[in-house]
Amino acid sequence: MIGHVKEMPDVSAPVIKLVRRTTEPVAAQTLRSTAAAVISFGVALMVLPAQPAPLTAPLTALLVVQVTLYATLTTGIRRVNSVVVGVLIAIGFTTLVGLTWWSLGLTIFTSLIIGRFVRVNEFVPEVAISAMLVLGVSQATSAAWHRVLETLIGAGVGLLFNLLFAPPVWTQSAGASIDGLARGMGRMFRTMGAEIAAGHLPFPHAAARLHEARRLDHDIVEVDASLRQAEESLRMNPRVREGLLSRVVLRTGLDTLEICAVVLRVLTRSLTDLAKYRAEESLFPPDVSAALQELFEQLADAIESFARLITTQVAANAEHAEERLTAALAASRATRDRVADMLLEDVREHPRQWQLHGALLAEVDRILDELDLDKRTERLMQELDRHSVELAERHPRLAALRRRLRGHSGRERRPTVEA
Repeated sequence: MIGHVKEMPDVSAPVIKLVRRTTEPVAAQTLRSTAAAVISFGVALMVLPAQPAPLTAPLTALLVVQVTLYATLTTGIRRVNSVVVGVLIAIGFTTLVGLTWWSLGLTIFTSLIIGRFVRVNEFVPEVAISAMLVLGVSQATSAAWHRVLETLIGAGVGLLFNLLFAPPVWTQSAGASIDGLARGMGRMFRTMGAEIAAGHLPFPHAAARLHEARRLDHDIVEVDASLRQAEESLRMNPRVREGLLSRVVLRTGLDTLEICAVVLRVLTRSLTDLAKYRAEESLFPPDVSAALQELFEQLADAIESFARLITTQVAANAEHAEERLTAALAASRATRDRVADMLLEDVREHPRQWQLHGALLAEVDRILDELDLDKRTERLMQELDRHSVELAERHPRLAALRRRLRGHSGRERRPTVEA
């Protein structure tokens, strides 16, 4: 899915760095917000030529324009509502009492109270902000009403800007985040395998690996934030045809990696406990250590291949990623069975902490089960069916119309749901 810029040998490093910066969501959002604000200011100057500096229009455009089209449409109305309510409150106070210290405080208090009842949700502070801005510049009722018009101009330009120029799809950023998470987990597996194969594993080293596994929670939070932005960019975006499928593939894939991260943390805890009990000896015999290193290498390949599979859009690349994942899983299962036989013999000779050996195998089994292709297909089908049912319950007429259209066209395929 993700074409890494670093794979293009003919492009210089400064150009690569510039391209990466200009394709980040923050850079794109900055350019889009600036353009919408400038356009709204120009429109306001044309509509209200006699008014000095109609800055409320670009201010509103900045509040309305979001990173994704879905966010613009869903939050734009609440933002406009908060701004207009604040302006109306300021008009009332300007007409009655003017601007004083106590009227300013009363305006803020009233705005925050009313904002709770006009369903602006997280934009309650913007009611008070809008009221203060208008209160400071509007000394007459006519001028205040011009501020309302400026607000509507800014809101309209902001909404039309994202409707006419649909924001980009941020699946590339989300895919890169998921791939980075998988690579980090793969490095942990390879490091643990190398430490076990080296022989004696000091307890502090094992404990450090456990803390590293616990820090994966923070990485997952960051990946989840990137994925949420990607999911929003896929909603209602005319550039996307199979938005629901893309969202479900990425979301279920991250859920799988999150479960694997939890299991990895438990696995490192089992190894830490073994290192604690066997402080003066190797964790395993040399043949078992070598087999475990091989198994951890294969698990790392499987997790990284799984991430490539869920972040790949091109069919040929997806088939290659699926083949790699299938091979890695098959090799991991074979090595796991071999390790199980070795550990059983080792337990018979050295029965101490036998339960940790069983826990180690159980944790490996859980990871292999989560990465299984058949289970992934089943999970995808369940999620698609769940979304279809939810859409039919929320919009029964739309669902009935789509069923009639599918029956009329004679196509027998899974319904495409755009939400």
